[in-house]
Amino acid sequence: MKLSILIALLAIVAYLIGSINSAILVSRLLRREDIRKTGSGNAGTTNIWIAYGRKAGILTAGGDLLKAVIAVLIARLLTDLSGNSLPFDPGYLAGFFVLIGHVFPLFFAFKGGKAVMPAVGVIALVDPPVFVFLVLLAICVFVLSRKISVVSLCCACALPLATIVVRLIKHESIIYPLCFTILYSILVVAVHRDNIRRLVQGNERTIGKSRDVKSSSESRE
Repeated sequence: MKLSILIALLAIVAYLIGSINSAILVSRLLRREDIRKTGSGNAGTTNIWIAYGRKAGILTAGGDLLKAVIAVLIARLLTDLSGNSLPFDPGYLAGFFVLIGHVFPLFFAFKGGKAVMPAVGVIALVDPPVFVFLVLLAICVFVLSRKISVVSLCCACALPLATIVVRLIKHESIIYPLCFTILYSILVVAVHRDNIRRLVQGNERTIGKSRDVKSSSESRE
């Protein structure tokens, strides 16, 4: 198989897997209104957790993590079967297109989530030390801010820096992982632009404050 065909195949497969939006499917499974018409209107873990409860949130998070893991594993398998060798873990490439599919899902009118949970799943496989660092960072930021959007943005911004540090420590190539993680970070930050605006205005939702579901529109996670 030609390398160009392999790369195209990895991208298409990963995008289609990413287009399977867990939040939308869970809302249908529970026979609830489309999550995109509830709360913040975002098809993601935080919104469905707030709108439909813990069970829905856990199912959504699990589904988003699982699809990322499946995409990375399939990319590695297809690369091995093709007889080609890439200068980077094919999981990075698959990960990027999983995120694109999650944000712009083909099966759901290109209106999806904000790519955080799928990104977590990808990083957990392609760079476990960075994943551990980001989990610890997320816990610290959440304790201090109580804002999921702040956690997501901080981790997105820290991802490329953590990748550089880990690669230097391990004496491994930096360029490709850094390029991919920069793309991940740009995408996650870009889809959080409404959250950034509300943070600047001082009206972003803080977890733990008692509000009705309608007021959860302040959360765009």
